[in-house]
Amino acid sequence: MTDPVLLERDGAVAVITLNRPEARNALNIVLKTALVAAVSEAAADSAVRAVVLDANGPAFCVGQDLAEHATQLAGGGGAASAISTVREHYSPVVRSVMTMPKPVIVAVDGACVGAGLGLALAGDLRVFGPGAKLGTAFTGIGLTFDTGLSYTLPRSVGDARARELILLPRMFGPQEAVSWGITGEIADDPRARAREIAGLIAQGPTTAYAESKRLLLDVDALESALEAEAVSQARSGAAQDHRDAVEAFLARRPPVFTGR
Repeated sequence: MTDPVLLERDGAVAVITLNRPEARNALNIVLKTALVAAVSEAAADSAVRAVVLDANGPAFCVGQDLAEHATQLAGGGGAASAISTVREHYSPVVRSVMTMPKPVIVAVDGACVGAGLGLALAGDLRVFGPGAKLGTAFTGIGLTFDTGLSYTLPRSVGDARARELILLPRMFGPQEAVSWGITGEIADDPRARAREIAGLIAQGPTTAYAESKRLLLDVDALESALEAEAVSQARSGAAQDHRDAVEAFLARRPPVFTGR
């Protein structure tokens, strides 16, 4: 069995790679647990001065593994057990990425939706491949959003655009992302370019970078957002609309929402 997350070091750069390409890096329990550990390890390693987050395969991350999620919904813990992943995995990863005292560069190619988009926006810098396809996707399965998006999305694209992307969850490309303010650049090989940027940053003033991140981050607002996401996702996850939409997704048919 291959490791679901790879953590490698290249000098002062740590590279964290989502490594479930056969599932388009869908976030199952094994991958999420490994990602929490890898991000925490990179954050705590004083020899690491920059971090790259990327992914193997044709997609960056398609978000939550809905097949596993459906099994959890049907299990003894029901929605409460399934949605507990927000507090146990998604929030800790976002918190570590956004508060670690070193820059994080995210290489995004292929699909980047749902929690995948949350991971991308949690980073400090982004490099998009020309084939990147981004989206929120949450309301399509009857959920609100998590992975820090209530904090990062409006700060990236503005409140009005954030509402549009949540309520009308269409996919968008890297050109739109950059023009809207999701800062980043577009490169034919985003993984190589992200490593190049990280290498340059690793030679820079680490303490100044750390202080800059601290000054730019409203920690209290982030914590409030993460807590509010967990509470709201628990309510959304308990709705019948969510269960029905997950079943529809797995059956490859359009969901029918009844407001229950």
